[in-house]
Amino acid sequence: MRLRGSAITLVSALTLAACAQTPVVQRVVPPNPFGYQKVSAVCKTTPVKTAADGSMSVEMTVRSDDGLCALSVQKPGNTNYRSFGVSPAPEHGKAFMYNFDDHTYITYTPSTAYSGKDSFTAILIPGGTEARNKLTVNAVVDATGVTITAPPPAIVAPAAKKPVVKHTATRRKTTKK
Repeated sequence: MRLRGSAITLVSALTLAACAQTPVVQRVVPPNPFGYQKVSAVCKTTPVKTAADGSMSVEMTVRSDDGLCALSVQKPGNTNYRSFGVSPAPEHGKAFMYNFDDHTYITYTPSTAYSGKDSFTAILIPGGTEARNKLTVNAVVDATGVTITAPPPAIVAPAAKKPVVKHTATRRKTTKK
């Protein structure tokens, strides 16, 4: 009986402790399903703006420290886009898109130590007969604190020596008879 009472007390305490937990914070960085993605130290995006013609745009601030900056978009109905592409591509970096967990993620990684402006347009294809959407990403890239280490000096192999050819002359001894 004592053991039973202790078990009930423990279950009650755990239940009450679970109620006191804070809510789960939603992701602030994109998921890393590939295992190799490094996030930039500076990555800020504005909310997506939609123009009267249906085209969308977003402003992005990112550091060129070999890390990516990502944003997440969903089509109406809170699902991911069926397909996508990039045209035109960024001039000073690379764009990558993927679907994960009902979101379409658009990532941009600027060229290391680049500083300036860059932009690209993501073509979002909802599927079926729905019209394609264009999302223009305007990036301001900062290189503050980014250094590029100089490659080690090239090691030059010494020139190959020409083989020395030795000529030997042998004299024939002649004997007189």
